[in-house]
Amino acid sequence: MTTVLFWDIDGTLLTTGGAGIFAWKKASQKVIGKKTLPSFQTAGLTDVQIAIKILELNRIKPIFSKVKSLLKHYEDFLPSSLPKKKGGVLKNVKVILDQISKKNDIISVLLTGNTQAGARSKLNYYGLSNYFSSGAFADKFEDRTSIAWRAFNLVRKSTENISLENTFVIGDTPHDIYCGKSIGAKTIAIASGPFSKDQLAEHQPWWVIPELPNPSIFFHKINLPKS
Repeated sequence: MTTVLFWDIDGTLLTTGGAGIFAWKKASQKVIGKKTLPSFQTAGLTDVQIAIKILELNRIKPIFSKVKSLLKHYEDFLPSSLPKKKGGVLKNVKVILDQISKKNDIISVLLTGNTQAGARSKLNYYGLSNYFSSGAFADKFEDRTSIAWRAFNLVRKSTENISLENTFVIGDTPHDIYCGKSIGAKTIAIASGPFSKDQLAEHQPWWVIPELPNPSIFFHKINLPKS
């Protein structure tokens, strides 16, 4: 039976240190003529939802063309924005992904609120792109539950012998817990983002941890040998 790990990006695999805000500000300047953004919580929101929120808070109707234009400019500005903050890959991510890449019975797939272009910019910059060949992204006007089902169906079409019993959604926000539960997967909540372990525990994930543990603990928990 193949084990499937669906990974969130921001706050789970890596942190940009908030560099994305520079890209959003430049995109906002291009589309609506305002570089100053209203303050709001972006953790757990998809890029589409962030774009909609920016337009709404500026009292602009979030029609499809406006949202897509804002997203496109954000994607264009993101690569040059990432070096402006000190981000990095989070603890134990690479060592776990390295070991996964050597296994035949486990696969890693992206399940993210980033657009595909945005996700690739971040993974390329922080050296993680080679670990992920597929995923479900937030390029459409859909919530995380829809993205999660799209991710699972994508894997199911290309991989034999998978079940939700051996499927895990790994993220750092209540939104990740919710979308994982919505498809019946086991949820791993990591308090490496803006939400504390106690805050995540309130949403009853399958496993809640302060940070991604070492490979021995991680693979033991999901019932796989370390190597």
